Amino acid sequence: MSVQLYDTLSRSIQPLSTENGKPLRFYCCGPTVYGPAHIGNFRTFLIQDTLRRVLEVDGTEVKHVRNITDLDDKTIRQSMAEGLSLGEFTAKWTDKFHADCKALNMLSPCIEPSAVAHIPQQIALVEKLIEKGHAYATEDGSVYFRVNSFEDYGRLSKLKQRELKTQNENSAGEVNDADEYDRESVTDFALWKSRKPEDGANYWPSPWGEGRPGWHLECSAMVDSAFDGETIDLHGGGIDLCFPHHENEIAQSECAHGHDFCKHWFHSAHLMVEGAKMSKSLGNLYTLDDLRAKGFDPMIVRYTLISGSYRQQLNFTFDGLHASQSALSKLERFAESLLAKTGEATEQFNDTYVTTEAPKDYGRLEKAWDALRTNLNTAACLGAIFGVIGSNPAASLDAEAARSLLHAFGSLLYALGLKLFTAEPKQSDAPKAVIALAQARWDAKQAKDWAKADELRDAVLAQGWIIKDSKEGFELSQSPK
Repeated sequence: MSVQLYDTLSRSIQPLSTENGKPLRFYCCGPTVYGPAHIGNFRTFLIQDTLRRVLEVDGTEVKHVRNITDLDDKTIRQSMAEGLSLGEFTAKWTDKFHADCKALNMLSPCIEPSAVAHIPQQIALVEKLIEKGHAYATEDGSVYFRVNSFEDYGRLSKLKQRELKTQNENSAGEVNDADEYDRESVTDFALWKSRKPEDGANYWPSPWGEGRPGWHLECSAMVDSAFDGETIDLHGGGIDLCFPHHENEIAQSECAHGHDFCKHWFHSAHLMVEGAKMSKSLGNLYTLDDLRAKGFDPMIVRYTLISGSYRQQLNFTFDGLHASQSALSKLERFAESLLAKTGEATEQFNDTYVTTEAPKDYGRLEKAWDALRTNLNTAACLGAIFGVIGSNPAASLDAEAARSLLHAFGSLLYALGLKLFTAEPKQSDAPKAVIALAQARWDAKQAKDWAKADELRDAVLAQGWIIKDSKEGFELSQSPK
């Protein structure tokens, strides 16, 4: 394979590899389904989706597994607060997650295991760890992993170098509230949590008494089930999961099975919003529905969230959304200029050209493809595409050459997960021609072409409409008679 990716464990860019004849085994920590996923969650999922697409275009078969966390402190607490069974509650939010994934043009995983459906496997894994001396039961019926029994604990996050003293803080410096602990210690973590009154009806029988699995245990059991206990090739997640979640996955899996858990680790950096950390208190935990309500099509959201380096924090802004909107318009105009040469309609573009079938030669777009294969450099890929667009190649191409360039362009769009000509129609009483003028004026304004923006504003006004700008876009209203 020719795709290279930064590996968190070795701290270096390494080629992705798998055993001959086998698909690349790719596991991703999925959503905790206790509410709608926000754009910070989706940045990680979209980056993972883009990597899978790049691998497929490169000719690699991928066995992509992404779990559903439907059992932890948050799902239990929220389902009880709403008076719903855990299953009813998590099914509702799982369906919502799937709908958002579809809108964002994300590929469905090959397998999507859930934590609740794998409780027998989790109990069996705990039994094996106790038998081998890596775990112990306490008087209240809880079971803990004995960290000092695993000599390599901390190798992924370089834990010992950072001298962390608690599992209550994750590798992003945030409170680790995914699975809450009674003890403040970096040494031992919960594999099985004994039944408590606040758990309500959410408990299961086990050799140690009624209770439920710890959050970290769930992924190890689901990985075992999906990949038959084999070493996986690639494991992805947000940087906040590096410690303690992924560190604990390594420890419990390797102690249970006696072989490496994963060959390559893939972590995405956090998302900032308007320069601030996302939080409920700031009101900036935007969901896809929030952004659609503000007039932004899901493809605009996808473009924005994948446009920067996955290893660097991305500052999500409404100005950035508008810039993405303009960028997608430029991509559409480029496709239209090539389709005009081939005599094909825009309605045919996505089905005909946006596919996994890679061209024999990317030609002018070779730099864009190389950028994706080299540590998933989406920013450089997009920059290379716009460099070609700026040279106005359609002017000198015949139909055959235009078709060849469309093939290369469509292959890159598939890898990026971008579909053109799919924008949701915006509701407005203004005629389409007036809306088009207003959008062109907004694009000119974003490009700081003030003279053109003023000219287009006057054209809109001459049609009897007034443009009212806001930070997030524009509105049209009829001018008073």
